[in-house]
Amino acid sequence: MPHLVILYTKNLDAETDCDALCRALAEVMVALRDEDGQPVFPTGGVRVLAYPAAHAAVADGQRDYAFVYLNLRMARGRSAEVKQRTGAALLAAARAHLAPLFAQRYLGLTLQIDEGQEVFDAKHSTIHPLFRKE
Repeated sequence: MPHLVILYTKNLDAETDCDALCRALAEVMVALRDEDGQPVFPTGGVRVLAYPAAHAAVADGQRDYAFVYLNLRMARGRSAEVKQRTGAALLAAARAHLAPLFAQRYLGLTLQIDEGQEVFDAKHSTIHPLFRKE
Protein backbone atom coordinates (compact mmCIF):
# COMPACT_ATOMS: atom_id res chain seq x y z
CA MET A 1 0.00 0.00 0.00
CA PRO A 2 -0.68 2.77 -1.12
CA HIS A 3 -2.65 1.72 -4.14
CA LEU A 4 -4.09 4.23 -6.58
CA VAL A 5 -6.66 2.65 -8.86
CA ILE A 6 -7.86 4.47 -11.95
CA LEU A 7 -11.12 3.46 -13.60
CA TYR A 8 -11.93 5.20 -16.85
CA THR A 9 -14.30 4.98 -19.77
CA LYS A 10 -12.69 2.98 -22.55
CA ASN A 11 -13.34 5.75 -25.09
CA LEU A 12 -10.27 7.47 -23.62
CA ASP A 13 -7.87 4.72 -24.68
CA ALA A 14 -7.49 6.24 -28.14
CA GLU A 15 -7.14 9.76 -26.77
CA THR A 16 -4.64 9.64 -23.92
CA ASP A 17 -1.66 7.63 -22.74
CA CYS A 18 -2.84 5.91 -19.57
CA ASP A 19 0.63 4.44 -18.97
CA ALA A 20 1.99 7.99 -18.85
CA LEU A 21 -0.83 9.02 -16.49
CA CYS A 22 0.05 6.12 -14.18
CA ARG A 23 3.73 7.03 -14.24
CA ALA A 24 3.03 10.72 -13.54
CA LEU A 25 0.81 9.87 -10.57
CA ALA A 26 3.34 7.35 -9.22
CA GLU A 27 6.07 9.99 -9.44
CA VAL A 28 3.91 12.39 -7.43
CA MET A 29 3.34 9.73 -4.77
CA VAL A 30 7.04 8.90 -4.52
CA ALA A 31 8.01 12.58 -4.26
CA LEU A 32 5.54 13.50 -1.51
CA ARG A 33 7.05 14.34 1.88
CA ASP A 34 5.42 14.74 5.28
CA GLU A 35 5.93 17.55 7.79
CA ASP A 36 9.26 16.02 8.86
CA GLY A 37 10.56 15.66 5.31
CA GLN A 38 10.01 11.90 5.31
CA PRO A 39 8.38 10.09 2.38
CA VAL A 40 4.61 9.96 2.73
CA PHE A 41 4.60 6.56 1.03
CA PRO A 42 7.26 3.84 0.83
CA THR A 43 8.62 3.82 -2.71
CA GLY A 44 8.32 0.05 -3.01
CA GLY A 45 4.68 0.17 -1.99
CA VAL A 46 3.48 2.68 -4.57
CA ARG A 47 1.08 1.09 -7.04
CA VAL A 48 -0.88 2.91 -9.73
CA LEU A 49 -3.18 0.69 -11.77
CA ALA A 50 -5.54 1.79 -14.54
CA TYR A 51 -8.51 -0.13 -15.90
CA PRO A 52 -10.85 0.81 -18.73
CA ALA A 53 -14.46 0.06 -17.87
CA ALA A 54 -15.71 -2.71 -20.12
CA HIS A 55 -19.18 -1.20 -19.85
CA ALA A 56 -20.20 2.30 -18.83
CA ALA A 57 -23.08 4.76 -18.84
CA VAL A 58 -22.21 8.40 -18.23
CA ALA A 59 -24.78 11.14 -17.69
CA ASP A 60 -27.68 11.11 -20.16
CA GLY A 61 -25.80 9.21 -22.88
CA GLN A 62 -26.61 11.87 -25.46
CA ARG A 63 -22.95 12.73 -26.13
CA ASP A 64 -19.58 11.01 -26.15
CA TYR A 65 -18.88 11.61 -22.47
CA ALA A 66 -15.79 10.30 -20.74
CA PHE A 67 -14.94 9.80 -17.11
CA VAL A 68 -11.85 9.14 -14.98
CA TYR A 69 -12.16 7.96 -11.38
CA LEU A 70 -9.09 7.82 -9.16
CA ASN A 71 -9.25 6.08 -5.81
CA LEU A 72 -6.25 6.14 -3.49
CA ARG A 73 -6.39 3.55 -0.74
CA MET A 74 -3.84 4.06 2.02
CA ALA A 75 -3.26 2.91 5.56
CA ARG A 76 -4.17 5.12 8.48
CA GLY A 77 -1.73 7.31 10.34
CA ARG A 78 -1.05 10.32 8.15
CA SER A 79 -1.94 13.83 9.22
CA ALA A 80 -4.92 15.71 7.78
CA GLU A 81 -2.50 18.17 6.16
CA VAL A 82 -0.57 15.37 4.44
CA LYS A 83 -3.79 13.82 3.17
CA GLN A 84 -4.95 17.18 1.76
CA ARG A 85 -1.58 17.86 0.11
CA THR A 86 -1.58 14.34 -1.32
CA GLY A 87 -5.03 14.84 -2.82
CA ALA A 88 -4.17 18.26 -4.21
CA ALA A 89 -0.91 17.01 -5.77
CA LEU A 90 -2.54 13.96 -7.37
CA LEU A 91 -5.46 15.99 -8.68
CA ALA A 92 -3.09 18.59 -10.16
CA ALA A 93 -1.07 15.88 -11.93
CA ALA A 94 -4.20 14.21 -13.31
CA ARG A 95 -5.62 17.53 -14.48
CA ALA A 96 -2.33 18.43 -16.17
CA HIS A 97 -2.22 15.10 -17.99
CA LEU A 98 -5.86 15.34 -19.03
CA ALA A 99 -5.81 19.07 -19.90
CA PRO A 100 -5.85 18.50 -23.68
CA LEU A 101 -8.93 16.32 -23.31
CA PHE A 102 -10.73 18.80 -21.06
CA ALA A 103 -10.20 21.39 -23.81
CA GLN A 104 -11.85 19.27 -26.50
CA ARG A 105 -14.44 16.90 -24.99
CA TYR A 106 -16.92 16.31 -22.18
CA LEU A 107 -14.90 14.73 -19.40
CA GLY A 108 -15.41 14.19 -15.68
CA LEU A 109 -12.64 13.57 -13.16
CA THR A 110 -13.03 12.40 -9.56
CA LEU A 111 -10.35 11.67 -6.97
CA GLN A 112 -11.17 10.02 -3.65
CA ILE A 113 -8.80 9.03 -0.89
CA ASP A 114 -9.81 6.24 1.45
CA GLU A 115 -8.07 5.05 4.56
CA GLY A 116 -9.17 2.47 6.99
CA GLN A 117 -8.47 -0.19 9.49
CA GLU A 118 -7.71 -3.38 7.71
CA VAL A 119 -9.20 -6.56 9.10
CA PHE A 120 -6.41 -8.52 7.43
CA ASP A 121 -3.25 -7.05 5.95
CA ALA A 122 -0.52 -9.33 4.66
CA LYS A 123 2.30 -8.48 2.34
CA HIS A 124 5.01 -10.44 0.57
CA SER A 125 7.30 -8.52 -1.75
CA THR A 126 10.74 -8.62 -3.27
CA ILE A 127 10.29 -4.97 -4.31
CA HIS A 128 10.26 -3.31 -0.87
CA PRO A 129 13.81 -4.43 0.04
CA LEU A 130 15.15 -2.44 -2.90
CA PHE A 131 14.10 0.79 -1.17
CA ARG A 132 14.78 0.03 2.51
CA LYS A 133 17.17 3.00 2.72
CA GLU A 134 14.19 5.39 2.92
